[in-house]
Amino acid sequence: MSIEIEDTEGRGVALEVVPGPAEGPVRVAILLKGPAAHASWSCSPAAARALAAALVGAAEEAENARSGEPVTVKAGELLRGDVRDGDRLMTVESVRPQGENVHVTWTSGGGRSWSQVYEAGADIRLRRRLRP
Repeated sequence: MSIEIEDTEGRGVALEVVPGPAEGPVRVAILLKGPAAHASWSCSPAAARALAAALVGAAEEAENARSGEPVTVKAGELLRGDVRDGDRLMTVESVRPQGENVHVTWTSGGGRSWSQVYEAGADIRLRRRLRP
């Protein structure tokens, strides 16, 4: 698998991830090629999965970081992926209208889920809006 990414200065870098050779221990090769960087690394499949999970976690943290002032929306306008403003990470999993109310299912950063019912016109303060 090969993808183009950008370094911190906006220069293109090729990232290639390939299975290792058929003989010897089971390995995964990771290659970075660009104008300012050339690096290669080999690891076990388990280490490659751990690296991928760490990258996903870091990406989610970066996306959920406060990038400006929180916004307030009506509960009836919540969208899947919206992140609630507060001390703990809470992401909207689903929103279902129920008459004048909405049933919102939240997911925590730790993977727990719970549901709450709000009046459709209730103000909900969001740290980040997934979609405008």
